[in-house]
Amino acid sequence: MSDRRRHYAIVAAACVVPRLVVLLVERGRVLSEYTEKSDDFARTFLESGTYGFIPGEPSAWTQPLYGFFLIPIYELFGRAWLSVGLAQTVVALGTALLVYAIGRRALSPAAGLVGSVVASLHPYLVWHDVHVNREILDTFLAAALVLLTLALAQRPSLLLGLGTGAVAGLAILGNSRLLGVPVVLALYLAWRHGWTRTTAVAAAAIAVAVVVTISPWAVRNQVEVGCFAITTDSKALWKANNADTYDVLEGGGWIDDVPNLPGSPPTPEMAFGSYQAHGTVTSVDECAQMRFYQRRVLDFWRDEPGEKARLSAQAAGMLWSPRGTQARGRPGAGTWLDTGRDWALPLYMIALYAGALAGVRRLPRPFVVLAVALLGYQTLAAVVFAGATRYRVPWDFLLALLAAAALTDMAARRRRLE
Repeated sequence: MSDRRRHYAIVAAACVVPRLVVLLVERGRVLSEYTEKSDDFARTFLESGTYGFIPGEPSAWTQPLYGFFLIPIYELFGRAWLSVGLAQTVVALGTALLVYAIGRRALSPAAGLVGSVVASLHPYLVWHDVHVNREILDTFLAAALVLLTLALAQRPSLLLGLGTGAVAGLAILGNSRLLGVPVVLALYLAWRHGWTRTTAVAAAAIAVAVVVTISPWAVRNQVEVGCFAITTDSKALWKANNADTYDVLEGGGWIDDVPNLPGSPPTPEMAFGSYQAHGTVTSVDECAQMRFYQRRVLDFWRDEPGEKARLSAQAAGMLWSPRGTQARGRPGAGTWLDTGRDWALPLYMIALYAGALAGVRRLPRPFVVLAVALLGYQTLAAVVFAGATRYRVPWDFLLALLAAAALTDMAARRRRLE
């Protein structure tokens, strides 16, 4: 067996085996607990052809990608813990192989192997990956985006630029907080090669492909919902940016626990709850709510800069905390999951942070700059919105690669000295 095939086998085993174990343990909770809006959208779509909470009421109250990932799984294999868990394990395996490819291209085969194994054994992801969660696609697309960006930086071309932009567009459809990532990639290309004609063509290709990828969804929202947008849920941004947010988060709550504004209209989720309970359809103007909460957020930033600064520091701390987000009502509170949060995850993350810092000093500058730029962007996104472990973990593979390269470099130096 060649070294590459042996590496693939090791990566596959490290990724798949622990997730299958967790899937079997959690099989009764994969679809009964911890689900999110995309699951409701997928079920409604299969029932009625409407992408939204309620049949006949189109909605854009969430990013669309994960819901459309679930639809063919539910259609072909049924809405079952095994079909969802296995499908998401396959996506996790794809991510692990992409991480190996990144390490092999940018660092070394050994670093790619170690980095991929370390990233695959991430305590948070081993559990999170088999449950209904949209971050499974965030992680896969993040790894694909880094691999394509490295290839594009090495050999700028129109085709690679279009591919990178298409993946960036899909990532934005999965997580609207990534809307500024194409700008980061363009600046990275300019840093690598200067602002030459070739760089400009590659950057323009990224921009065009992003627009082409996300436009059909935004146009759909204009036609069916009433506004040109990726998501209308700006209330989530407001919940992360108001005078009550800091105290709620400091007290162990999450932004969903922030009190509603007195007299505020029902959101699509509230209308869905009423529909489930009573069969009544409540009219909701998502676009008006989107604009209303956007104005509230801008007013808060303008009128309360000190409070926003305090929230920003809190968000960055929550994003990078090795312990993970600890909120009331969190999945598995008081169970073995809390033991993992309190011990396994912090120990893993402290070691990962230390290894990554060592790697920054030892690794090729082009990879370090890209990794730091993308991680810095995630921090900025948290400062604007909110910080939580699940927002960071899709990009933790970058830390794993940095740490793995440092480990393999130190091991190689030791062998040379012996």
